[in-house]
Amino acid sequence: MKKIYFLLLMALPLFSFGQDLVTVNNGPVQELKGFKMYPNPAYGSEVYITTASNGTKEIKVYDVFGEVVLTQRITTNTLDISRLVPGVYVLQVTERKKTMTRKLVVK
Repeated sequence: MKKIYFLLLMALPLFSFGQDLVTVNNGPVQELKGFKMYPNPAYGSEVYITTASNGTKEIKVYDVFGEVVLTQRITTNTLDISRLVPGVYVLQVTERKKTMTRKLVVK
């Protein structure tokens, strides 16, 4: 019986070390002020993206497999999504070294 307790006491540190919290990317989050994207879900061929500064935006659209399906640089607030088939996408907008990521549904 003493051997069983001894084995349990020896195994306890192994189980407790596996419970440590791991964090990634501890840097400050820099989001775009005043970010708006509409309509979402999108029924037409355009999506409007606005920010507080409304500068030039680098836009990447990813499919559910993580592949880039659309890359565009826009100076207005209109993004042409006519080449996208209906589905769920991830939209990444970068403006002045700040990035915002949102889900986009195309119907």
